[in-house]
Amino acid sequence: MQARESLQSSPIGLHGVVTIFVVLTALGSTACGEGERTPGQPAAEATDASAAAADGAAIESARLLIDSLMEAESIPGLSVAVGNGSEVVWAEGFGYSDLTHQVSVTPLTRFRIGSVSKPITAAALGVLVERDALDLDAPVQNYVPSFPEKRWPISTRQLAGHLGGIRHYLGMENFSAVNYPDVLSGLEIFEDDPLINEPGTEYSYSSYAWNLISAVVESASGEPFLDFMQREVFDALSMDHTAADRNRTIIPNRTRFYVVDEEGEVLNAPYVDNSYKWAGGGFLSTPEDLLRFANGHIAPGYLQAETLELLFTSQTLRDGRETGYGIGWRSYTNDHGERIISHGGGSVGGRTILTLNRDTGLIVAIVANLSSAPMSGELAGRIEELFR
Repeated sequence: MQARESLQSSPIGLHGVVTIFVVLTALGSTACGEGERTPGQPAAEATDASAAAADGAAIESARLLIDSLMEAESIPGLSVAVGNGSEVVWAEGFGYSDLTHQVSVTPLTRFRIGSVSKPITAAALGVLVERDALDLDAPVQNYVPSFPEKRWPISTRQLAGHLGGIRHYLGMENFSAVNYPDVLSGLEIFEDDPLINEPGTEYSYSSYAWNLISAVVESASGEPFLDFMQREVFDALSMDHTAADRNRTIIPNRTRFYVVDEEGEVLNAPYVDNSYKWAGGGFLSTPEDLLRFANGHIAPGYLQAETLELLFTSQTLRDGRETGYGIGWRSYTNDHGERIISHGGGSVGGRTILTLNRDTGLIVAIVANLSSAPMSGELAGRIEELFR
């Protein structure tokens, strides 16, 4: 039995397999001594056992961290997965996906991943660039002629780096309950508004910019945005449990969504319809699917090396300042001097963090079904540190 499984073939419920293996390993360590090899035991088996024991200790420490966080923040349900390249080291669900019916979270549970939808959509941009179907620096009206021209031209590259001058949500707009039948109709929310700054001069985070990107993808690909995403991203990377958060559709294992009020009571989250923002914050997924997605970005294969650097490299403002944000990915260096790419996501009834260490191959994905759950790069970094 192996504690680590391939991302291409890992069974759902892997945490049970890992736990059993860790217990057996611990029993063997007690009998033989930590790191000691019995006569005739192959060196490879001793190495595997040592690695499994280390993973087991890391898992127990990570569980304590997660349990403490959930109690402190009143998080109903949470799911986490850690990968090392193509291997799932750990995947486990905590708490409840449905408090009313006491349904436990499992690795199959699908959560709202919010803005982690952006790097997933960025993969579609990469595919189109490689096929010469998309010029990132052309005015967006080349692909979306119905979008009103503004005081200054806007490119897809600028939109994808939050440099396009498109505004973010105003007031309670992110609590929209309106159903938009297609991506073009979702542009109605902001398309007539003036730009908040000249493109390229200021970094200003905007999920609506990614609404416009979805229309660009649709035009450049010649097919509906979600159809292109399904085939070229979800299917291509074996993300079998990732989908648009359609309200009317029965989606197996979709969690319920929660908020905490001012008195600290956990309540059902308000009803929202995310059809206006698939590309920037409208997908459901699982941590293991997010591992598969990130693993497809460790090395050339799914995308070319040049395309990966295009996505990960920080864009710069006109005055030369770096933003720390490329195309759908944040990039920074950790305390070990290693290159990290990441994205967080917040939505009504959901929080997510995804990090990928480009130098070690370690990937951490954490999702929760509470709007205020503190899913941060710091939390992911603490868990990553345990598995080094």
